Amino acid sequence: MQKLNNKLGYLSSLPMLAIFAMAFFAPLIVVALFSIMPPKVFSLSNAPDFSAYAVFFQQGYYKSLLWSLGMALASTLVLLVVCWPLAFGMAKVFKGFTLVLTIAVVMSLFVSENIRLFGWVLTLMKGGLIEGHIRAWTGNGFDSPLYGVPIIISGLVYVYLPFMLFPLAQGISMVPDDARQAAADLGATRWQIFTQIDIPLAAPGIVVGCLLSFVLAAGAVAEAKILGGQAVITIADDIETAFTFGQDWPLGSALSVILIVIIGSLALFGVSRVDLDKIMGRKR
Repeated sequence: MQKLNNKLGYLSSLPMLAIFAMAFFAPLIVVALFSIMPPKVFSLSNAPDFSAYAVFFQQGYYKSLLWSLGMALASTLVLLVVCWPLAFGMAKVFKGFTLVLTIAVVMSLFVSENIRLFGWVLTLMKGGLIEGHIRAWTGNGFDSPLYGVPIIISGLVYVYLPFMLFPLAQGISMVPDDARQAAADLGATRWQIFTQIDIPLAAPGIVVGCLLSFVLAAGAVAEAKILGGQAVITIADDIETAFTFGQDWPLGSALSVILIVIIGSLALFGVSRVDLDKIMGRKR
């Protein structure tokens, strides 16, 4: 009976698998094929040409990739530190207030990312909301923090906070209170409880939150453009330029493939270390 149910389950999933293959894999295959086309060509009928990948190193596009990955890593680490106490409170302390906090965080996603970032520009710019009022009250202003790497990382933290917070809260909620209390009764310090119980048992939520935050931040472009004023060019910006203004589809495709391979490898490695059934509350 179990084998019959499994077979029926596989058969019933085939339509969705076909749709998923067409919607997800087909565009990736097309992008991969265009990446081996000659420059300035919009046809798939030409012989393979890997010159676009050589351009990645020759023209310094790897620097944009390193900037994107570096800022994504920095923002992910900051998010992990910032979200841990909030996620712990949501999972273990706030009780009924957790719903209010969840709604407050989710409501920020209802507003366009660009609108929220432009709001920060108007707030932090020279003569903006903060500096303008300080100058009016004291006669002295301050240099705007805009148009630099730190403000870009801050923008990434601000935009992608929910994607770290909720998986982290889910992971922390899986840590049994009995285990923490037993460790305390046996004389464990708070640091020992944190490092030897909280982190290992909440690891699935930590991994998922870090993966979501890192992957989204690595492909972000609005933060660098709006808050950074393109002081740093990200790989996503180079991809957009290659496909639009440059009209060099093979180059844009090659840059996309490189980013997809790196991010995909990291994501697959992270997912392979996570028990998704446990996160979803399913028993084997």
